[in-house]
Amino acid sequence: MSDTALYRKYRPQTFKEVLGQDHIVKVLESSIALDRISHAYIFSGSRGTGKTSVARILAREVGTSANDIYEIDAASNTGVDNIRELTESVNTLPFDSKYKVYILDEAHMLSKGAWNALLKTLEEPPAHAIFILATTEFEKIPETVISRCQNFSFKKPTQKVLKDVVSAIAKKEGFTLEPASADLVALLGDGSFRDAQSILQKIMGSSKDKKISLAEVVTVTGAPKGEMVNDFIRAIDENNLELGLTAISQAVDANIDLLLYYKLILHKMRAILLLRNLKSAEEKMKEEFTDTDFVFLKTLSNKTGSKINSDTLLVLLNHYDLFSHAYMPEMVLELVLGKVIQPQPLRSAD
Repeated sequence: MSDTALYRKYRPQTFKEVLGQDHIVKVLESSIALDRISHAYIFSGSRGTGKTSVARILAREVGTSANDIYEIDAASNTGVDNIRELTESVNTLPFDSKYKVYILDEAHMLSKGAWNALLKTLEEPPAHAIFILATTEFEKIPETVISRCQNFSFKKPTQKVLKDVVSAIAKKEGFTLEPASADLVALLGDGSFRDAQSILQKIMGSSKDKKISLAEVVTVTGAPKGEMVNDFIRAIDENNLELGLTAISQAVDANIDLLLYYKLILHKMRAILLLRNLKSAEEKMKEEFTDTDFVFLKTLSNKTGSKINSDTLLVLLNHYDLFSHAYMPEMVLELVLGKVIQPQPLRSAD
């Protein structure tokens, strides 16, 4: 296996290779075809969604050579002097292209003075200059800058898109990913192509036989074992507070990322509801989960009067944001159990 990072090796090189951003690609392709190129763009979205890759593709598609593409890390060049050097160079003609393209990554990191220095150029740019500002924090971009740019918001790729991507890359690298393994890698990627590919590379680097099982993914990534997640769900179904609290305690003792643990619980709870209400979901679920997990989920989906229902799932979803500022993340899980599990009435003494 090559030492090159997978996210670099498989970075999209053309608009056709860009996945999950059709709403952006179609507009850019149309603009190029009509020769209506903007002098400034803002590409915003969470990490690993393809902002820089699309910026490079756009630069190439308008005919800009490598000599006239300038990538600047705004996080390391935040000051006024850095931007003044840039704006001075903008006025010189391109080496061998129609355009000079400036890609400013992490643009939100620029200082107020730097923005002011850049604003003048954005207001009156030379005809040969194109700016592409990439940011994960759009709200930090000054309104005066936003109003002078075409703005594109990059979406997180869906679970299916990420799963297909990691499966295809694994195959190209000579590895076989079990469907359940690919599904977990996609979930761990958390909406980031780069993160999912980095996780895949880590797993492939430790695989001995090039056949990656779910157990290998769990071991390498430190994800919670399926039974640990199932116990939490079983506790809700059986109205068994002790079982649920024990499952949480085991996750804490195993040093599991509790936010990931919670996501896996939500993932399986949703699967139960789909199996209960959508017959066509069964084949898909058989691919996503191991045989043991599928039997567990299918059994719960067939139960009548189960607490695994839409109301319970809504309670879990309403507590999700609490993880971001919880002093002890396990308290969120314990609160959820307290909400959905009714305490058993005390038995009177004979």
